[in-house]
Amino acid sequence: MSSQDAGEAIGLAEAKRRDRQPAKSAEAMPPFLGVRVFEAAARLKSFARAAEELGISAGAVSQHIRVIEDYAGQPLFRRLARGVELTDAGQAAFSHAAAAMAEMLQAGRAMRASWRGRRISLSTPPSFASKWLIPRLGKFQETYPEIEVRLSADMNLVDFSGSDIDFAIRYGAGGYDGLHCERLMTESVVVVASPGLLERHAPLNTATDLLGLPLIHDDSADRDPSCPTWSMWFAARGLKHEDADRGLRFNQSSLALEAAAAGKGLVLAKRQLALRDLASGALVAPLDETHAPVSFAYWLVWPRGRRFETAQKRFLEWLREQAMEGDAVADQTA
Repeated sequence: MSSQDAGEAIGLAEAKRRDRQPAKSAEAMPPFLGVRVFEAAARLKSFARAAEELGISAGAVSQHIRVIEDYAGQPLFRRLARGVELTDAGQAAFSHAAAAMAEMLQAGRAMRASWRGRRISLSTPPSFASKWLIPRLGKFQETYPEIEVRLSADMNLVDFSGSDIDFAIRYGAGGYDGLHCERLMTESVVVVASPGLLERHAPLNTATDLLGLPLIHDDSADRDPSCPTWSMWFAARGLKHEDADRGLRFNQSSLALEAAAAGKGLVLAKRQLALRDLASGALVAPLDETHAPVSFAYWLVWPRGRRFETAQKRFLEWLREQAMEGDAVADQTA
């Protein structure tokens, strides 16, 4: 028997032993492990995904669910061909179980408050981390050398109920359910290229001058529907580009910018991500056009009601200051 299987067996045995013991009060408490597994399975709508999140086997999840259903005296899940769904009793219990797990997590954060006052943990999209946040982090570390920064670069919105992430930065429309959402920065699109490419094909002063040049496409997963493709960009200027869909394609905005800086073509860049390269001269915006705003923005998000320690408060203040330097429309909630 592996150590994981042994641990699961001990946990199940202990849960069953407690259930057999007579209640010392009028109402017996449900087994904690069963509630924890129930909450994960209900939230994820899958026993297999709950097992993956909790680091136990699918069989152990099923056994914990049987224990908690024995306690309830009725089924809490309907087993489907793909996944599970809650019964009426399960649905009635889920909100309470979710709140209990959130309170347990908050209790853990309070227990570790001393070191949490010296550490922050945040999640951001990879391109935002590499092109905007990381180049600025040195300023924060110089000002607050005692605060440790832990950064997780991920395209998915973090599940705050099952992680130690303090807050996240997300590129999107805002209004994320159950989360405090604060607009950090707006975004717009600008045509950029390397100085070398512009020199080889000068002059490039109008959209017509760009016809025939190699194009780079940003196909990142967080693509804003209002962000134009090259076909849309040329069409908006009364031009038809037969080969507007050809060229290099990248699934990360940062890679598209790196390719442009290497002279591989023109790219419709997110302005906030391109600011550093434009300031250093690695990229140039050849056209005398105003930036085209898009609907998506960068949002600071965290669970409503979350209480922060000194480290988190200082990092949020610094982050807002950095954002305001390049964006006059910030600090708006949704």
